[in-house]
Amino acid sequence: MEWDDYRYFLAVEQAGSALGAARRLGVNHTTVLRRIASLEKRLGVRLFERLRTGYTPTAAGEELREVARRVEQVLSDTEHRLAGKDLQLSGIVRITTTDTLFRGLLSPHLLAFRQQHPLIQLQVVGTNQLANLTRREADVAVRATNQPPDNMLGRKIGIARSAVYGARAYLDQRGYDLSFDQHDWIGLDETLAHLPEYPWLERHARPERIVLRLNNLLHKIELVKDGHGIAPLLCFLAEREPTLIRLTEPNPQFDTDIWLLSHPDLRQVARIRVFNDFIVSHAKADSLLQGKLSKPLHRG
Repeated sequence: MEWDDYRYFLAVEQAGSALGAARRLGVNHTTVLRRIASLEKRLGVRLFERLRTGYTPTAAGEELREVARRVEQVLSDTEHRLAGKDLQLSGIVRITTTDTLFRGLLSPHLLAFRQQHPLIQLQVVGTNQLANLTRREADVAVRATNQPPDNMLGRKIGIARSAVYGARAYLDQRGYDLSFDQHDWIGLDETLAHLPEYPWLERHARPERIVLRLNNLLHKIELVKDGHGIAPLLCFLAEREPTLIRLTEPNPQFDTDIWLLSHPDLRQVARIRVFNDFIVSHAKADSLLQGKLSKPLHRG
């Protein structure tokens, strides 16, 4: 029995295509096609209908899906229980987080953690997608969300606040008064339309005043620093930039809690416990991550 073939089968069923499964698994799509063909040949049945709109399970595929999911869950549960018996301060800790939280929370402190625990190897995956902690895609997730998953162990470790900032050189030319028609604005594209900032700026600024749109919050900070315009920025990052000036108080509509999440079965794993405690202590000691601002508001 080749369990990997069933893992590929589940990835195709969930993604609806070989290409989507390949992205999820981090392999070439031809590898996915070869695995599915091998499984169908071994079982002697067709598992998917190859339609123009994607892959749809056949009746045999639906039956296999239910069995494979149960097996996958049993293996995952067993892995968690076995991992929970690990009391050694060594091994790998897989962390998933966003680029902004990596820069503002993790990156400044990882060297100190590694010096304290040299036998623990850290693997960091920067993504805006929440990795599946149940399937051990990651051991720890650091996420900004006001709706953390209720099936995970979670500790609220801070708050992400946002206010409008501009670069000093830009504001010296364009003025320090907050006028939606006076300034160029840097906004988000539709991939980040779920963030409160997106509809806020759409309501207040005319479309022609939004001169740049992008899907990366770190890039937005760099554009503001370079004088392209003003924008709402994350305070825990922008307050640390000497060339940026805050023009407004943080908007409560943008407030988002910062959570440290892990799977309940891993609570006794020593390496994960010490990493979580380390990050919590540093987050709690950082006034910016607790929503307290370091710069005074510019009054014009």
